[in-house]
This record gives sequence, structure tokens and C-alpha cells, in this order.
Amino acid sequence: MKKSNHTPSGAALTDLILDLFKINNQLLTAGDRLVGDLGLTSARWQVLGAIVAASAPQPVAWLARDMGAHRQNVQRIVNDLEKSGLITNEPNPHHKRASLVVLTKLGQKTFDDAMSLQALWVNDLTNGLTEKEIRMAHKTIGRLLQKLETSSKTADKN
Repeated sequence: MKKSNHTPSGAALTDLILDLFKINNQLLTAGDRLVGDLGLTSARWQVLGAIVAASAPQPVAWLARDMGAHRQNVQRIVNDLEKSGLITNEPNPHHKRASLVVLTKLGQKTFDDAMSLQALWVNDLTNGLTEKEIRMAHKTIGRLLQKLETSSKTADKN
């Protein structure tokens, strides 16, 4: 095997990135199982969460930006959520073609039910972990995310 040119920190970050890929896959699978009986997938749940987190109804492009996702992927999921009666699209007074995504009462209830299931699941998942360990991991991942976003913006300018 070819020798790596990684610094010790670079090698450690590579190991973390590989673990994050694995954990992402495991979280998506667990999320699908957790909310499947509600008619959701992890992707649909995530979009519902972005809608709930928004301070006001937003167009799909803004939701995608806030999620760090591609607009086309979010649009496909929004279309599915609309067919399920969980969201509706309303006219946008600022843009004729970019309608605003609005949660329906059924969408809010479904999201609330998903979050109730999530609270039980995540509380159980914390067994054996301290709050300090979790907060440190969150801080580290947050710093990496910030560096990636800064790096991405710099690359986009070039």
C-alpha cells in the first residue's frame, strides 16, 4: 500500500470523515425505520424539519440552501410531501414561479409525532455517552463544517 502524505492531524481527520460517512448511512437507515409507519423517510423528515425551522414560509431553493442540499432533490421531496398532504405550495408575493412551501396541519402533526419518536430513540442512544463527550463532538463537527463552508465559498470565487 502506498505511503500516505497525511500529517497526524490529517490522518485523524480522514479516520473521522470515514466514520462520519458510516454514521450518516446508519442514521438514515435508523431514521427510515423510526418514521416509516408515519409515511415518512429520513429525507422527507429532514425537509419537514427545515420547513418547521424556517422563521417564515420559504421557496424550495431557500430550504435547500438552509439544508446544504441540492434544490432539485429538495423539490422532488417537496412534491412527494405535497402529494401526501403534508405541505402545500402558496403563491410567493416576491416571485411568481418560486412558490412558498407551507406545512399543513397534517404535516405539523406528522412532524410532531416523528419528533416524539426521535426523543425516545435518541435518549436511549445516549446510554454510555456523557453530555460532555457529545457536546465536544458537536463542537468539533461544527468547526469542521464552518471550515468546509469557508473553503467552499473561497473555491466558488475562483
